[in-house]
Amino acid sequence: MQLLTSLLERLAPGLPRSVWLLQVGGFANAFGNGIAFPFLLIYLHNVRGVSLGVAGLIAGTNALVGMVAGPVAGTLVDRLGSKRVLMGSLVMLAVGFGSYPLVHEAWQGFVVAGIAGIGNGAFWPAHSSLVGGLAAPERRHAAYALQRVSNNLGIGLGGVAGGLIASTDRPGSFTVLFLVDAATFLVFVGVLARIRSPDPFAFHQTKADREVEPGRYIDVLRHGVFVRVVLLNALFISVGYAMFDLLPVFAKNDAGVSERQIGLIFLANTLLIVLVQMPVTRRLEGRRRMPALAFMGAIFGLSWLVVLGGGLTLEGVAATIAFSAALAIFGLGECIHGTIQTALSVDLARPHLMGRYMALSAFSWQLGMGIGPAAGGFLLAASPTALWLSAAGVCGAGSVGALLLERRLPREALRTPAAAAV
Repeated sequence: MQLLTSLLERLAPGLPRSVWLLQVGGFANAFGNGIAFPFLLIYLHNVRGVSLGVAGLIAGTNALVGMVAGPVAGTLVDRLGSKRVLMGSLVMLAVGFGSYPLVHEAWQGFVVAGIAGIGNGAFWPAHSSLVGGLAAPERRHAAYALQRVSNNLGIGLGGVAGGLIASTDRPGSFTVLFLVDAATFLVFVGVLARIRSPDPFAFHQTKADREVEPGRYIDVLRHGVFVRVVLLNALFISVGYAMFDLLPVFAKNDAGVSERQIGLIFLANTLLIVLVQMPVTRRLEGRRRMPALAFMGAIFGLSWLVVLGGGLTLEGVAATIAFSAALAIFGLGECIHGTIQTALSVDLARPHLMGRYMALSAFSWQLGMGIGPAAGGFLLAASPTALWLSAAGVCGAGSVGALLLERRLPREALRTPAAAAV
């Protein structure tokens, strides 16, 4: 046990036990997500016969409903605490994803996606606030980076397990995927019960901060720099992470990749992140954030060009290797994003409105994850080449936007906190 503790401390020094325990629950939850998420569009399109465009809209509904639920959850986080809201969101997610086996028609898919979307919208503002409240300010970037490691490790291993279970020849196998996913949400609830809620003043640096009356969302929306950070993140999500919903169905239907091979593709992404996330985080300490985000955009764009090349010219095992390489490249960009994005949002936030700030930060994810699959599904059906070229091009535009945004950041938010500050 002493050896394990020492290893974890070397991996991410200065983090309390509660943060590590939270990662255990996050890993279980991510494992369930990895089992189900990569195969959702395949299930809707290949098993239930929903058209590819409509299936993309169903996947996007989860995020679009979350855009409405997130701001409400942000207010609840400020009033009830992050832990309570997070537990409630997990129950809603369990109900939503556990109901996918009942979907036989498109309208039922929209209903189920809406239920899951409520939970998904509440999850991220509550989870981000909880992590930020448990970690010391100068170590929050490390806590969020560690969260990315546990999430991706769970998703990658879950993807491999899902690939071994799922088969379009056995529709019942997808029922197993969704029920296991639902169960992992409830496991996370059990882990949260063992974590003490953080000090409600964890984000408040002075007595004056603590005495400020709760504000309104309009106060957050007037914070121009933060709003620009949110919009830039939405752009990167829509042409970055959201493409993960479309890659499996493209790989299967256009490149002859099997369900098992899809699981291995996602595992390549996971292994890269697990191996390099914390070294990348340490490398970024003391460095400017926005040039790093610009580099991330270039990495995202390159990965989608590799996907396009692999899909157009290769099939089967060869295509699997190409797609695995693409997601490994993408994973390097994820490591940069995991170190910078949420920690930057927390650093820009006003303490007494932290729940609302985190809700709008999560809104950028929901907006991107809503637009990406919804628009991308139709574009993929019309022209896979246009989809991946467009995604790469918009990633490049986001890189330019990141560089232009740097001059608007306050001096104290320009750089990731240096290790010497710990």
